Amino acid sequence: MKFTTSIKNFFAQIFVLALVGLTLNAPALAAADEAPDAMVKRISQEILDLAKNDKEIQAGNQKRVYDLVESKILPYIDFQRMTSLAAGKNWRDATPDQQQQLTKEFRTLLVFTYSGAISQIKDQRVEFKPMRAAPEDTEVEVRSQVIQSRGDPIQLNYRLAKSATGWKIYDINVLGAWLVETYKGTFTESISKSGIDGLIKTLSDKNKKLAAAPNKSTSK
Repeated sequence: MKFTTSIKNFFAQIFVLALVGLTLNAPALAAADEAPDAMVKRISQEILDLAKNDKEIQAGNQKRVYDLVESKILPYIDFQRMTSLAAGKNWRDATPDQQQQLTKEFRTLLVFTYSGAISQIKDQRVEFKPMRAAPEDTEVEVRSQVIQSRGDPIQLNYRLAKSATGWKIYDINVLGAWLVETYKGTFTESISKSGIDGLIKTLSDKNKKLAAAPNKSTSK
């Protein structure tokens, strides 16, 4: 399975833009009754503030970003659902242990792959479109676009599901392409060749290489 440069480049900046802002509020989780669009708006502004004002992030300190994401992001992202959707019908054939391992490795891959891109955020701002949802809906899509000083706006939509602790993001759409669908093809290809264990090993090997890669900047 190939995790191509095009996939990484396509989602890197926007996925981290979505993720890193969530770290600021993890200790005090969003209220269970907070509206999904309100939650995304709140964290989006914090993303931009963090990216613009943190000198270590601006210097490209990937370890700092990774540590923040790994320790504080999990309450806001439903990685298990994200992984199950990417695995498709093969998820049902996996044992509980395989599902757990696959979720762990996929989560780690996403965090490693995109943690360095936050330093690219400079002067972007986010505009939101009115959310089309009924009060009783338990799954919604929040639509927005990233405005840049140069270039066209970047479409950025979120799929969220309501849980007992509030809304959680389980997929992100950039310029019309959903992250889950992007990985689904590579997952299916790998599983067809070497099974669930083969996919887990591929992800694990990739994560080990990313963990061993030197950071542009480090702090202690």
